[in-house]
Amino acid sequence: MKICIVAEGCYPYVMGGVSSWIDSMIKSFPNIEFCILTIISDREQSGKFLYTLPENVTEVYEAYLNDFDWSKKRKYGKRTKLNKKEYSALRSVILDQQVEWDVLFDMFQNKKLSVDDLLMGADFLKIVQECYDMKYSQIVFSDFLWTVRSIYLPLFLVMQTKLPKADFYHCVATGYAGLLGSMAKYMYGSGLLVSEHGIYTREREEEIIKAFWVAGIYKNIWIEQFRKMSRLAYERADKVTSLYAHAKELQIELGCPEGRIMVTPNGINMERFADLPGKTTEEKDWINIGAVLRVTPIKDVKTMIRAFAYAKEEVPNIKLWIMGPTEEDEEYAQECFDLVESMQISDVIFTGRVDVRQYLGRMDFTILTSISEGMPLTILESYAAKKPVIATDVGNCKGLIYGESDNFGAAGILTHIMNVSEITQAIVKLAKSPELRDEMGEIGYKRVEKSYRIEQMKETYKGIYQELGSLYGSNWTEEKFEIKRS
Repeated sequence: MKICIVAEGCYPYVMGGVSSWIDSMIKSFPNIEFCILTIISDREQSGKFLYTLPENVTEVYEAYLNDFDWSKKRKYGKRTKLNKKEYSALRSVILDQQVEWDVLFDMFQNKKLSVDDLLMGADFLKIVQECYDMKYSQIVFSDFLWTVRSIYLPLFLVMQTKLPKADFYHCVATGYAGLLGSMAKYMYGSGLLVSEHGIYTREREEEIIKAFWVAGIYKNIWIEQFRKMSRLAYERADKVTSLYAHAKELQIELGCPEGRIMVTPNGINMERFADLPGKTTEEKDWINIGAVLRVTPIKDVKTMIRAFAYAKEEVPNIKLWIMGPTEEDEEYAQECFDLVESMQISDVIFTGRVDVRQYLGRMDFTILTSISEGMPLTILESYAAKKPVIATDVGNCKGLIYGESDNFGAAGILTHIMNVSEITQAIVKLAKSPELRDEMGEIGYKRVEKSYRIEQMKETYKGIYQELGSLYGSNWTEEKFEIKRS
């Protein structure tokens, strides 16, 4: 059996989160041949893997969202001429009608199109003009034209991607990943599984609404483009998984047929977090707070830093360990460094990328102040280490803290997003009560042991893989996959 994992902006280029999940999934099934189709920003990122690929990964294919410098491509020459069917399909996607995806797939996979020529050509211009006259005639046309070109450039580039052949495609998001999976299913007659960790469409909506680089009138165009791709993935998928019940409700709301959805919680290897090193002698009088995350805006590290600063006024012996890479968004990371300096906060340590197992046992509790999450693995890992968690009410954090299928009690404290006062109070409460920390830590451990072990997740996906494999003519075997060498 050969499965193609389709991912966007994560594995094997980014550590943690969804990337960790992909890596653990591949390692959980050494009997399966995997290849990776990964969507990255541009060719400069090509081949810069942060993961050592497991032995059962045979190939990594790349798709690029940006492969042109438009400031240097404004020249006119021979233009791509579309036939009637192709023109209709292009019009359907730009005017947001019933999108003729199969025609577009044939057009970009089988016809030697120049994306540059297409976007600069007369057919595209005519359709954009029609869209402008219908909905946007109050704004400057040239601005509108170039904005629409920037919206459709990544879509067209992705649709030109050479697709590896596999028995079925496992997309770890909708969006561009779901688009590629849907296209592969159409081209090869293969199966399609979509696993959403966060709700891709909603996450993109949040980003675009807050984005300063997208003018107000264009925000809806961008948002609708992501909705189109998500609807496509939901419609074409044989099965869709979500991490928790509320995520399933959102998927249905966004157009996914309910009968296709299966709730499949994340799972972790608890053995990895057994017998962790504890506090050093020098740390015994400190209350260590751990934050395992990428230093990016979506994790809202600035709110965490501010809350920690105010909590430290009441509890001086607290120390904040921010454990995770800072290079993903260097500008934001620098803003966090500057905030620590400007507020004159002591005892904030940015460790960079580390093996969290060397630190987690030394923590008294952990904290996550994200503005968007799915089912954070870092919470499950904290529980496996018997550490309570402070988390914002996003994704399934509420379910993880209070329980969804047990009555164990609270394994931490839930706060509202960006609420410095609430987060400050939560830090102070846990810092002042070692008995509460111990109690909550034990509850968290029992919760992850009961419902979120990797063995449970593996069994669930084994059933899905076997079902799809059987449906598309691939035999399941327990024999370890090995590359046959001549």
